[in-house]
Amino acid sequence: LAAYLRALAKRPLLTKMVTGAVLSFLQEPLSSSLAHLPSPAPSQTVSRYSPELALLLARLHVSPRALKLALYGFLISAPMGHFLVLMITRAFTGVQGVKARVGQLAMSNLIAAPIQVSAYLASMAIIQGARSPQQVLAAVQSGFLRAMKMTWMTSPAAVLFAQQFFPPEVWAVWFNFVNFCLGTYFGVVIKRQQA
Repeated sequence: LAAYLRALAKRPLLTKMVTGAVLSFLQEPLSSSLAHLPSPAPSQTVSRYSPELALLLARLHVSPRALKLALYGFLISAPMGHFLVLMITRAFTGVQGVKARVGQLAMSNLIAAPIQVSAYLASMAIIQGARSPQQVLAAVQSGFLRAMKMTWMTSPAAVLFAQQFFPPEVWAVWFNFVNFCLGTYFGVVIKRQQA
């Protein structure tokens, strides 16, 4: 933990990007395993180079989707979370007490959350095969309100917990972890419904 915190202090954005990639990657195989889905067929592409590796990846539920999710965590989710948290904490520099907490909570839910939810839904639409801007927009519009309701139910507790127990420098990592847990849970629920 100390080494991670040092890396976070030395290279905050890169550390958060790697963390976001790892957590986003792990969501897919973990939710598939927890949903007790059978292992998919080994990848034909990987099998050409290493049948053993293809079989291992299939048993671990590692799929192209998991790799795409890692890219999402590295390139989109973590940098966006880093800069949104930075914006929120800077907006309340010098403000203390209840006023700061309420302001951060409001800014998080009314500004940061809609941006993050829209980016998440657009990214998931692309990962699931949407190719045109109209398809991506339709996916965002169809899931936005439901995702915002869920965010508004969970975000206040996560923000209040972060305010109470963590310095602002690690808030983005905390929110990544909370999103990892929620994403894994919803992944299990969705995969069980589809099975």
